[in-house]
Amino acid sequence: MPERIGMVGATGLIGRRVIEISSAGDQARIVGIARREAALPKGARMEMFVADPSKWGEVFESIKPRAFICALGTTWKKAGRDEAAFRAVDQDLIVQTAQAAKAAGVLNMVLISAAGANPQSKSLYMQVKGETEALVSKVGFKRLDILRPGLLRGAREGDFRFAEKVAMTVAPLIEPLLPSSYEMYHSIDADVVAEAALGLAMRNAAGRFTHDNESMKRAAREWRAKADKEQVD
Repeated sequence: MPERIGMVGATGLIGRRVIEISSAGDQARIVGIARREAALPKGARMEMFVADPSKWGEVFESIKPRAFICALGTTWKKAGRDEAAFRAVDQDLIVQTAQAAKAAGVLNMVLISAAGANPQSKSLYMQVKGETEALVSKVGFKRLDILRPGLLRGAREGDFRFAEKVAMTVAPLIEPLLPSSYEMYHSIDADVVAEAALGLAMRNAAGRFTHDNESMKRAAREWRAKADKEQVD
């Protein structure tokens, strides 16, 4: 029986890859929760609930997932370069959703954050990411996995980002020349992050775990190994 996993942020790069990867096997079934209707990836096998965020707690209570993946996030540009608008999504909505999920009995949470997240960072983006990690850590999940990927490699649906595209192109050439202290910022395939998120959401060990690129790659390999075994069996 596939494990039921809730997810918010289904329309972003990671969210769409989580849907596509889970739909290709029988280990997990995603139940998405969103503010508005959106086109799903071709061949998606999942449920999608559309509701105002104030009602998301009721959705969690209804679907009763064991875990949920939070892939919510916006960009400084999409937020109109307004700090309040940026925080409203990347912090307030994430924390409120975590609290609603915990109140509904969800045991595990996987939070997609970013490499370099730090409440003391001079970068607003990294500062907000770090503050959000700290706030979610206080919610009280049995297990919390925080994923800190570097630059994400993958095609975004209807969201072309020129600077990001250039960075993805030059990253393989530059990364080998960077000092080891910059390794956490190395680019990583969105599929690896999605596979890691799925695998970690289904783990039983309690605690708070933070994952860098290498840790996510290990979790993704474990997910794929289980998927391959399932197909053989």
